[in-house]
Amino acid sequence: MNIVVCLKQVPDTTAVKIDPKTGTLIRDGVPAIINPEDKHALEGALQLKEQVGGKVTVLSMGIPNAKAALREALCMGADEAVLLTDRVLGGADTLATSKAIAGLIKKFDYDLIFAGRQAIDGDTAQVGPEIAEHLGIPQVTYVQNVEVDGDKLTVKRALEDGYQVVEVKTPCLLTAIEELNEPRYMNVANIFATSDDQIKIMTAADIDVDASELGLKGSPTKVKKSMTKEVKGAGELVKEAPKEAVAYVLGKLKEKHYI
Repeated sequence: MNIVVCLKQVPDTTAVKIDPKTGTLIRDGVPAIINPEDKHALEGALQLKEQVGGKVTVLSMGIPNAKAALREALCMGADEAVLLTDRVLGGADTLATSKAIAGLIKKFDYDLIFAGRQAIDGDTAQVGPEIAEHLGIPQVTYVQNVEVDGDKLTVKRALEDGYQVVEVKTPCLLTAIEELNEPRYMNVANIFATSDDQIKIMTAADIDVDASELGLKGSPTKVKKSMTKEVKGAGELVKEAPKEAVAYVLGKLKEKHYI
């Protein structure tokens, strides 16, 4: 089974700050990590490879520094890594991103595409399904379990109040959630044996997608403003007898027009 994993390098959101004047992310000094749910997708692909055999190819779109994330994927057990990087791709929204990645995937033989449900720096959950639509293949989202039977997959899809069992034929696309598995650590031997030279670099010229549909030019949506949550004011401790305390709180609620 040939499995393609879509992986994104993202800023660690626990360390991200927003410039209050410009409303943009302050990326200087912010560590980059593999998007958590993409790592679950990679682990899912590696487990399927161990069960039925095959090859795992990891793809990413981003700046040259994204090699670090791809190298980590190789150290975890992926067989091949490809980075799509080009200035033309800069400023892409989910639509332009999905078109670029779909164009890249078309360059490879695949039975299954695995992606994380969403990225922590966007939370849109749109890119995976959009890739499937561009490729004209079925998709199953919110995947928490996968079983293989020939060219058919039995997938357990998480719902708010339970789960749904879906049968789907390959080729198809799955988006993973954290309940799918526990990602493995990098293999120590692979850490010493792997280098950036093993990562294949491709550009916009290598994919069959019109340049007008890529990057900022091909993005119908624009981020107007980013902001952080306002810090809540200090609370007030009421040190009165129960009846007086209740009366005081009710008075405050009426004052603020909450009741």
